[in-house]
Amino acid sequence: MAAPITSPLDDGARDITGRALQDTVVDLIDLSLVAKQAHWNLVGRQFRDVHLHLDELVTTARTYTDSAAERAAAIGVSPDGRSTTVAKTTGIPEFPQGWVSDRDTVVTIFEAVDAAVQRLRPRIDETDKTDPVTQDLFIEIARVLEQDRWMWQAQASGYDETA
Repeated sequence: MAAPITSPLDDGARDITGRALQDTVVDLIDLSLVAKQAHWNLVGRQFRDVHLHLDELVTTARTYTDSAAERAAAIGVSPDGRSTTVAKTTGIPEFPQGWVSDRDTVVTIFEAVDAAVQRLRPRIDETDKTDPVTQDLFIEIARVLEQDRWMWQAQASGYDETA
């Protein structure tokens, strides 16, 4: 099929930017799935607080997934959020199967958000010259995810290793 959406970017810039956007779409889809898996399988004293915090993370991930996917489409790149693509290319750590304690959930979710941030930051640099509009989107996503990262890390640090 011919490309129905042409790009405002030259081919090289479109390819670099499109790859960065696709990788971001995949990571954010998986982050939302990991957070939902945690949300459904959470147990423990801090159930309610962690449960609600997970809902906030899902909303954030889904909102920015849509923003990144629509930016890809706007520059003539077809976003791919199919489950097989996500499973093959995600950089987000897998969430364990079954019931997971509030303590383990907080630590695991911190690690997932941290992975998303660590994978996103280089994309900010990659798009510096290719597409400042996408770079601006990545900066916004990083700002929000780094705030989430801080909150999950602060919560995780409240658990001492002997408790």
